[in-house]
Amino acid sequence: MTLTLTGCGSGSGGGGVTLSLIAADYGDSKANSSQHYWDDLVRAFEEKNPGIKVDVKVYSWTDVDKKVEDLVDAGKAPDMAQVGAYADYAARGKLYSADDLLSIPVQADFTPSLAQAGEYQRRQYGMPFGASARRLFYNKKLFADAGITAPPQNWADLVSDAQKLKDKGVKIPFALPLGPEETQAETLEWLLAGGGDYTDQIGKYTLNSPENVKTFEWLQKGLVGKGLTGGDPAKLNRGDAFAGFAAGDVGMLNGHPTLMKQAEAKGIDYGTVELPGTTGKAKATMGVADWMMAFKQNGHRAEVGKFLDFVYSRQNVLKFSADYNLLPVTTSASQAMLADDRFSKLHGFLNQLPSAHFYPADKTSWPLVSKTIKARMGAAVGPQGNPSATLTDLQNTAETADNSAE
Repeated sequence: MTLTLTGCGSGSGGGGVTLSLIAADYGDSKANSSQHYWDDLVRAFEEKNPGIKVDVKVYSWTDVDKKVEDLVDAGKAPDMAQVGAYADYAARGKLYSADDLLSIPVQADFTPSLAQAGEYQRRQYGMPFGASARRLFYNKKLFADAGITAPPQNWADLVSDAQKLKDKGVKIPFALPLGPEETQAETLEWLLAGGGDYTDQIGKYTLNSPENVKTFEWLQKGLVGKGLTGGDPAKLNRGDAFAGFAAGDVGMLNGHPTLMKQAEAKGIDYGTVELPGTTGKAKATMGVADWMMAFKQNGHRAEVGKFLDFVYSRQNVLKFSADYNLLPVTTSASQAMLADDRFSKLHGFLNQLPSAHFYPADKTSWPLVSKTIKARMGAAVGPQGNPSATLTDLQNTAETADNSAE
């Protein structure tokens, strides 16, 4: 592994400083835990910067956000945390901004859509770390067996293909995971495909917009109501949908790059295409980013900046992305990945990332809104569901939470 320091950070670090970093684990076993990645990176960094030590502790995604929250609340914030959300800490004035920390070339190298998604009140506090986008996955063998010669380009194609798969006996023609695990993601993918979004261009919630209501009414009647989802979407979690695809029981579903490894491990011949929209390809796909942030409490601005410049070097970003089937968060690493045929299956995802839409993670109200979406949206597409009423209730919840956060 070749590691190089790309910038000088915001100043030279003093001697004898030990930085603390709490990070999330992207591996699915002890053998490929993110701890290995960080151990190698820290070893190389410390060789070049003998005055700075870095202590990295990796936690599962189930535990990492709560671990950081507890430390911050106890007045023992780590120097850095790599977790799922940054806005609440930024709103409480606890974080350094990216321009407090990073050298200009490093900060300018972030993919612009990701850098913007890391802004709170127009200043970047969240530094993107891992990223992914969504595409439609389809099982080539099941498609061929059903006489389908091309993947769907629009919603009419999607219904037609799902019906052919159903007629051929496919267990789940189209997997629609609106169970509580990741409903907020599946929901946003469909809203974007239908021309809507969670918010408008100025960041105001638009959950019950006419486009969003129309999208979920179509899902309820055009997909779920016709028995094309193989069961109740409210009871299907994303992990189970992915496992079903890898087992050959699912014809199509929306997925992210980690599904590729899962499907390949089970010998599934699959393809991916841009998400179908109402009359053609969706205008945008959903992007997801996890965030690196740096806390002010310990006052190690210069040393943290030097370390993060190293973390975000092209080689390190590319290595991490390659190890975990994620998309690079910098332009330089993205260009390197696009130029490398070894990553050809990621190229479609990567090409869509610059125009992807993200969760409104800059809103301190978003965690509550996301939790409510997880609890409510699955039932909205069921036989007794009312998409318009559900989305209006969510809009009221979102507006109340947004107003109380101001």
